[in-house]
Amino acid sequence: MPRPTAKARDAHRPLNPAEVLSHQLITALAQHRIATTAQLRRMLRPDGTRQLISRALNKLRADGLVDYTVLPGSDRSRARAWYLTPDGARLTRDLPVLRGRPPYPITSTTAASLKTAHTLTVVRTHLAFAADARRLGHEHGPWDWTPEVSHAIGEGERVVADAVLYYTAVEGEQRRKLRAFVEVDRATMSGERLAVKLIEYARLHQYEAQPVGRRRTAASEPGWMRWYPVFPRLLFVLTGATRTRLEGRISDLQAMAAQHPLVAALARQVPLGAAVLEDLEQHGPTADVWTPLTGGEPRPWTDL
Repeated sequence: MPRPTAKARDAHRPLNPAEVLSHQLITALAQHRIATTAQLRRMLRPDGTRQLISRALNKLRADGLVDYTVLPGSDRSRARAWYLTPDGARLTRDLPVLRGRPPYPITSTTAASLKTAHTLTVVRTHLAFAADARRLGHEHGPWDWTPEVSHAIGEGERVVADAVLYYTAVEGEQRRKLRAFVEVDRATMSGERLAVKLIEYARLHQYEAQPVGRRRTAASEPGWMRWYPVFPRLLFVLTGATRTRLEGRISDLQAMAAQHPLVAALARQVPLGAAVLEDLEQHGPTADVWTPLTGGEPRPWTDL
């Protein structure tokens, strides 16, 4: 009987858990841009220890694949936000889970520090959905949350969602697939500027992309149908201010949904909701914490 080749032996070799974790870490950083040690643990090894993640990250840093920036005003020995180096970004370029996505590499501590606050808040939002999904037996993992998704809306303009959420609610034999555009607001802009995002999504809902040189036809379909079977619901997640101020910003969103003709048309066909991030973290996104932008009592995001 011939002896197995080295390649064949490797194919049947048990996976090294450290190798698997390292691969997941660099993939997660490619997907989410920046994340803290604690966030990566909750994302990839919720039942694991911080030391497990730290060892793997430090090994990747020694290999020149990741680096970190220290969060301001925190314990300098612990609060690190990790990102890929140029070598790490090149290594992940052809990963299947990232195929088709434009690269947004962060190649220096300075660049990382400029993006840290917002990006980490977007990751916090994802983790709230992921924890709720695990609790309920639903499906939503690290690769079901795609940050910085851009779509054309005409006249050379684009709308960029902070993230697109993919989620499968499992109830017995039924599987309900849900998608959402997620906008994370840290109260760094005016309530009016935040509400204008609704107009951008309303334009996306109506936008029909036409090949150059061809006339518009009655059979033309909205451009978003190239990517989604139904238009994703739109979720605003707010944080960074007092409860009173955040409620005022939700009122601004409701006013835009009621008063702007394009947005009102969108609201008749697409679920629109807003919630406070801390409520998602404390109660879970499937609790009655979402305010419908068309009015009504708070409810789960799945019931908007």
